[in-house]
Amino acid sequence: MILQFLGLSDIFILRIFNIVFVIYGVNRTLQQNHADGIGGYNTNLLSAIMTSMVGALLSVASLLAFIEYKGGETYLKNLSDSFIFGGGELTIHQYCIGLLFESSAASLMVSFCLMQYWKNKVEVINKVD
Repeated sequence: MILQFLGLSDIFILRIFNIVFVIYGVNRTLQQNHADGIGGYNTNLLSAIMTSMVGALLSVASLLAFIEYKGGETYLKNLSDSFIFGGGELTIHQYCIGLLFESSAASLMVSFCLMQYWKNKVEVINKVD
């Protein structure tokens, strides 16, 4: 919405910048868990996944509301030309489900990658006694 207001919605690389916000949010969750003394690889991995998935669900829900507000199917035709996927005549719900799958995959990857960074801080594994 902000990109469209500034007239920058056609620049694809700025949309990829959203991953920085996901990384920041998941990393803050893991930092806070570490500060609170919450240990365990699986506990922190699930916490990271839940954080990123809540963000993904809220983003897709707000996009759905924004598309409906801006004119529905007619606005979607203009919007889908500048996104990665498409093909054919997509309905608003198909479009949002596709974005949900895309954001879910990104959320899982970010959560797993950050847990690889944090794994020795939350639980010492791969260490021989």
